[in-house]
Amino acid sequence: MSKYWHVINVGIQNTLVYRFNYFAKAAILLIPLMAVILLWKKIYAGSDSEVVGGFTLAQMISYYLIVTIVDSLTGVAEDDWQIAGEIRDGQISQFLLKPIDYLSYRLCLFAAGRMIYTVAALIPVGAFIIYQWSYFVLPSSGPAFGLFLISVVLAALLQFFISYTMALLAFWVLEVSTFIFILFAFEYIAGGHMFPLSILPESLQVLLSFTPFPYQMYFPVSIYLGQVSHEELIWGFCMQIGWVVACYALARWVWSRGIKKYESVGG
Repeated sequence: MSKYWHVINVGIQNTLVYRFNYFAKAAILLIPLMAVILLWKKIYAGSDSEVVGGFTLAQMISYYLIVTIVDSLTGVAEDDWQIAGEIRDGQISQFLLKPIDYLSYRLCLFAAGRMIYTVAALIPVGAFIIYQWSYFVLPSSGPAFGLFLISVVLAALLQFFISYTMALLAFWVLEVSTFIFILFAFEYIAGGHMFPLSILPESLQVLLSFTPFPYQMYFPVSIYLGQVSHEELIWGFCMQIGWVVACYALARWVWSRGIKKYESVGG
């Protein structure tokens, strides 16, 4: 394990070079977040009910604030592009000759990147949460917050394994950008980034519950806000863990198939 701790250490040092970029990115992303919050305030102001999609105004605003926090902890930045680039340029040859697992290596770099990005985003995101503190909802209990943290870790693993597998398509195709953008669109809409999935028709919610997307964002945030029942909590964790295991197995399988087609020519 010492070599993977070294990878994390190197990853942190490399990522620190871009700490201001992360700070600027986190600050700029607050602009569309503010626009969304103002939009929902208008919707609630013009509504006859104080609850929309099972959310009060404070819960709805808190939903987007927690989404911002979870996204900084779990979102895949450029890992998929880097993996595809290393395959395309033949840089993974060095890992085939060393006692290091490439998936574990990339997972360590992903963890290092998330740590630095989260620290860099603390100031702008924290200041924005303080600004919206009157609408910020705290977790209902300590156990709920603990389950939220567990779900966030599983969501991070799920996002990484899916992105890792998508990047491995570089073994077969020259350019994977189309597949990555399509995946991002599904994650953004069906994962709950754009809006809480509870406002969708119930039949569509049931259909989405069998896909991995709600467990990347909507499920962890719903746990924090206390929007899931005991039965839904058990079902959600079973599905989330199941998808993590399935995506991990798929990543291993795609790697084993892709490495058989891999060729590196030149010095």
